[in-house]
Amino acid sequence: MKILVTDPVASEGIEILRAQEHVDVKFGLKPDELRDIIGDYEALVVRSETKVNAEVIEAGEKLQVIGRAGVGVDNIDVGAATRHGIVVVNAPGGNIVSAAEHTIALMLALARHIPEGHIRLKSGEWRRGDLVGAEVRGKTLGIIGLGRVGSEVARRAKGLEMHIIAYDPFVSMDYARSLGVELVSWEQLFQQSDFITVHTPLTATTKGFVGAKELSLVKPSVRIINVARGGIIDEEALFQALEQGRVAGAAVDVFSVEPAKDNILLRSEKVIATPHLGASTAEAQRNVAVDVAEQILTVLKGQPARYAVNIPFMPPETFIVVSPFLETATEVGRLAAQLAEGQMDTITIKYEGEIANHDLSALKAAVIGGLLEPVTEERVNLVNANIIAQSRGLKIVEQKGIVCENYGNLIAVEVTTSVGATTVAGTMMRGQSHIVRVNDYWIDIVPTGGYWLFSDHRDRPGLIGAVGMITGNVDINISFMQLSRLEPRGQALMILALDEFLPEEQQQQILALPDVYSAKVVKL
Repeated sequence: MKILVTDPVASEGIEILRAQEHVDVKFGLKPDELRDIIGDYEALVVRSETKVNAEVIEAGEKLQVIGRAGVGVDNIDVGAATRHGIVVVNAPGGNIVSAAEHTIALMLALARHIPEGHIRLKSGEWRRGDLVGAEVRGKTLGIIGLGRVGSEVARRAKGLEMHIIAYDPFVSMDYARSLGVELVSWEQLFQQSDFITVHTPLTATTKGFVGAKELSLVKPSVRIINVARGGIIDEEALFQALEQGRVAGAAVDVFSVEPAKDNILLRSEKVIATPHLGASTAEAQRNVAVDVAEQILTVLKGQPARYAVNIPFMPPETFIVVSPFLETATEVGRLAAQLAEGQMDTITIKYEGEIANHDLSALKAAVIGGLLEPVTEERVNLVNANIIAQSRGLKIVEQKGIVCENYGNLIAVEVTTSVGATTVAGTMMRGQSHIVRVNDYWIDIVPTGGYWLFSDHRDRPGLIGAVGMITGNVDINISFMQLSRLEPRGQALMILALDEFLPEEQQQQILALPDVYSAKVVKL
């Protein structure tokens, strides 16, 4: 078989491929040049330079696999590849250690004023008095996101004799304990930490994750590190906190806009910065090349790849039955993750009805993908779903039943946490996904996007009007409302579709109403 490499990758990866297959290395191909020759190859290896669009994929009549030697796949039309039965693989684990080590390096540089000391000495100054640093031993390191990189940072910080706390609802308490990490609330992390490091993906949920509110909670001696993604920390808010003396210093490797030539953080003398070097080590580049090469050979042998980005081809008879429920499974997982409280432990997925007679691996992957969407950049699929869940200490249980209580087919997810259990169920009706159950309440809402308020309360006169008054006072329109109750004057669930996000102050006002047990805004 023939493999085409169109971007520079580490030689170790190319040698692995050449040991078993014929490899052509051709850099700098124009789109039409790539399209003209791709039909001769079974595999394609790229980094970020080559754009693998739908036309290239269409022309790749023999293509079985496309490998991206790195994390992202934004330069590959994954949808087109999936439609043509082509597996797309990447290497999300190749740079984990490099990113973790860079985090530790920046933390130590920040604590000991190393960049400033270097600059002064190079310019002929020998002034030590105003460069008194701080030891990290015995200090509290707060980690936001205990995924792969966050976990490696924790292991290294343990060797530095630091006390480690973390915020991540998507890992089990047993997993955190195995790392020697104490799980704390969002507010506690900011209040208690001497150093704070961020290790979450940049998503709609995590954009501006750390803002002015969070920075108002910290000690004035805190130091903040970001080697994850630019935009997770509100750069304007961090700059103001630094200049006002509410944050002692920051180390930043990533920026909201890159190259970062005029970023506001670069104006502060309390910031040390590097140009997105987290994965820039010879070892990381070798690792991603080797990972992708090994996966390409695995796919060419007809076996599943460890880090497949897309769902491999399904038999037509399975696809016809399962594919309409993929969106439903994702929405069920997404809502369950937002409604659940506490540390996740066990995810139970129940399939009921005619779909239970089929291979539902793709639906399991869709559920897990929806659940973990806020905390992973990896595309979850039937190949890696269990691996991603297990890496966070989560237990996945599947149950099937051919009899369905109220619908032809039903997908239900029960998320068991340190606080309790949350259940969400959905189905497909009239060509649309419907959420039909939340905990003990049977409902019917179509997750068409936007913000939704879920309020658990005692059914009593005047409560709905009081909630409407609160939303009306901030000029937020309610486009849809549904109420489900267990019995008259008993416990009930109210669901409101809102045209805009309901601010935290108004959410607290709703919680303060008599007989309201919970009020949470989610996005679907």
